Amino acid sequence: MITTKKILAAAVPILAMLAALALVAVTGFSQRSAVPEAFEPWIYGYFITRYPLFAFALVYGIAHLVAVAAGPGPASVPRRILFGAAGATILALVGLYPTFGGLILRGGFATGGMAFLTHQPLWLAYGLGAGVAAAIFGGILGLFALLANRPLRPRLRRIGAGTLAFLALWFGACVIGLAGDLGLGPWPHRAFRPAEAGLAALLLIVATLPHAALTTLRRLRREA
Repeated sequence: MITTKKILAAAVPILAMLAALALVAVTGFSQRSAVPEAFEPWIYGYFITRYPLFAFALVYGIAHLVAVAAGPGPASVPRRILFGAAGATILALVGLYPTFGGLILRGGFATGGMAFLTHQPLWLAYGLGAGVAAAIFGGILGLFALLANRPLRPRLRRIGAGTLAFLALWFGACVIGLAGDLGLGPWPHRAFRPAEAGLAALLLIVATLPHAALTTLRRLRREA
């Protein structure tokens, strides 16, 4: 039976992502804000201006791993803490090192760029780039969710579930990458305006809801 508690638990990653967006919007944080010099590599640069919503997708991914580690499952407390924390840390590093976007956006951008330079259609090059970014992001999520709080026995049906999760993240990567074309304002060049923050929230929900729904349905089936 689906209860309010289960719905709220499933919504934790999306709520955390939207809370981060609300904080940025309310405080007016942007490249015009004063930040310590050490943080400047994550505030300025090509990738944050081209794919700004990736910052909030990282929050979603980290919150997802925390929710998995803290949720129902067979793992011991030390295992949950160790692999949940390791997964969140590695996702942040891969998404932010050496600067914003990390290996995730750089891998996707390089793949899409090379495809375009070899005269592939723009839509195909974009899709390939988004797929590589989703594969890196989703690979980290899937591996550490498994290590943190899933049965370690191999199961064939996990292949199908993993494929569906990848497709959901691929869709999300495409939505996030098209945010500028869909009308999102120039954040982080300047602060979000209310309408821009609302559009950003809508795009983030559309991007992450399929993955959140899939992982929730899988968890509910295990608990049934």
